[in-house]
Amino acid sequence: MSAVGVTRASRAHAGFVAAIIHRLSGLALAVFLPLHFLSLGLAFEQEAFEGFIAWSNNPLVKLSEALLVAALAVHFAGGVRLLAIEFFGLTRAQAVWIACSFAFGVGGGVLFLLRAF
Repeated sequence: MSAVGVTRASRAHAGFVAAIIHRLSGLALAVFLPLHFLSLGLAFEQEAFEGFIAWSNNPLVKLSEALLVAALAVHFAGGVRLLAIEFFGLTRAQAVWIACSFAFGVGGGVLFLLRAF
């Protein structure tokens, strides 16, 4: 084992990759939430809110929204995967749960992206 207790073999494990993706999607959501609350606060100021809405019609903003929805779906599915593994002991089925979680997240992001444009 290395100094931090994680070997190269355990890093290649699908569960480790799923845990990293789950943490990164949670971090992306944590960064987004203050910006979301700021935009909601702008709703009380008509001119500022109209400027924000005009800015949000930018294709790059729409793409980032789609990525955010995908991050939310991946984070949700990763949490469900963790709960299923912890409560039901599905260690043999981890790879299937990880694949389903990833597909669920990507599918949610793609559906949102198709609807945004």
